Amino acid sequence: MTRIARLSSNWSRVALTWLPFADAAGDHLPLSRLLRLALFQVSVGMTMVLLNGTLNRVMIVELGTPAWLVALLIALPLLFAPFRALIGHRSDTHRSVLGWRRVPYIWLGTMMQFGGLAIMPFALLLLGREGDFALGLCASALAFLLAGAGLHTTQTAGLALATDIAPEDKRPRAVALLYVMLLAGMMLSALVVGSLLLEFSPTRLVQVIQGAAVLTLALNVTALWKQEARSAAVVAQDTPRPPFAEVWQHFTAERQTRRLLVAIGLGAAAFAMQDALLEPYGGEILGLSVGATTGLTAAWAFGTLTGFALTVRKLDRGTDPMRIAGSGVATGIAAFLLVIFAAPFGSPTLLAIGAATIGFGGGLFSVGTLLAAMALAQGGTSGIALGAWGAVQASCAGLAIALGGIMRDLVSRLAVADGLGATLADRATGYTTVYLVEIILLLATLVVAGPLVGRDRNHVPEQNAARFGLTEFPT
Repeated sequence: MTRIARLSSNWSRVALTWLPFADAAGDHLPLSRLLRLALFQVSVGMTMVLLNGTLNRVMIVELGTPAWLVALLIALPLLFAPFRALIGHRSDTHRSVLGWRRVPYIWLGTMMQFGGLAIMPFALLLLGREGDFALGLCASALAFLLAGAGLHTTQTAGLALATDIAPEDKRPRAVALLYVMLLAGMMLSALVVGSLLLEFSPTRLVQVIQGAAVLTLALNVTALWKQEARSAAVVAQDTPRPPFAEVWQHFTAERQTRRLLVAIGLGAAAFAMQDALLEPYGGEILGLSVGATTGLTAAWAFGTLTGFALTVRKLDRGTDPMRIAGSGVATGIAAFLLVIFAAPFGSPTLLAIGAATIGFGGGLFSVGTLLAAMALAQGGTSGIALGAWGAVQASCAGLAIALGGIMRDLVSRLAVADGLGATLADRATGYTTVYLVEIILLLATLVVAGPLVGRDRNHVPEQNAARFGLTEFPT
């Protein structure tokens, strides 16, 4: 018995060391209920895989849609991300005759996700037909907007609900568990969707995407069931609310804050510019199948999850968050070099390693800059700090995705027409140019973020330095 007890103690210590959410459950919030609530993150992850991974490859390679148009469509959902703060505020103050605040917004987001995914395959097929291109373009834009707005609404209200029902001492680890479930959902969805689309056909595409729509509805309804208690309390309307302009002006008055926001924008743009191009790069340049290129998204998600786990350990040891973010940027530079060299070497393995490393570096950068933004919050300004982090990251990422697609098309067309010389007369030149621009942006991020390393270390809340939990991760 003594040996068994010692073994159990050792395994518990390992779990608490490597899994910061292992003790998220408690008497008030059983683990089974928390895991059921986390199902909405699985549906969000599945939608993200379809929007950012599988569909862009299918549209560019199988349906022959211009990459710049695909990039613009994929960027549409990101334009809704800056409104997440408004969604959270509305769910805080929502009045419902049923006594719910979060459920109506999660349900609204679920319906938008379902509607966007339901019409998406038919819209994409119309987009590939010359006579129906205009109709297909309008329908595709509507589908991407609905699905993107839905996942942002569902995730924002869902995280708020998790914050409501989790005890204060368990809240950071509960939300961390939800974020890990998002990454797990992305990996699982990428593998399943990739295997289903190994043999591509328009009929199979319709079946897979509409199946995802039905599964989204089922997962979110299951996650919502008996989670939020009905309340007759009325939210007071006379609560003092200073104007946004006044709060924003006070928040950005510090030079260090402005520098951090610039670094966040540059880094987010650098990591996101290839989002619409990585799978087409594997399909068009290396000749990979739809299933194989979808596996690249799974590799990216695995790398991000690994980066998250490493970040937790580093923060527990007192490492400066901006130093972690800088490590992520340096890792990203190496990752994009691996992706570039995958083409001349004709190595799918090198591309897969590069995709995983991009996720790893992006995870380090995102969490590091998030904690740096949290450290700037003073006097109840955590909402504006985290809102600024999410708004800058999402806006710059969306713009970068669109610019990446346009740049790839223009450079590839010029290169194939022998406008850049015989050496560069290859379709891979357009992709390589985008990856080189991303490396330049990452170098610029290091220059901007460098002076922030080690600054105001004593200002970071002690609890954040001792134990790490994502209390409000707005992505």
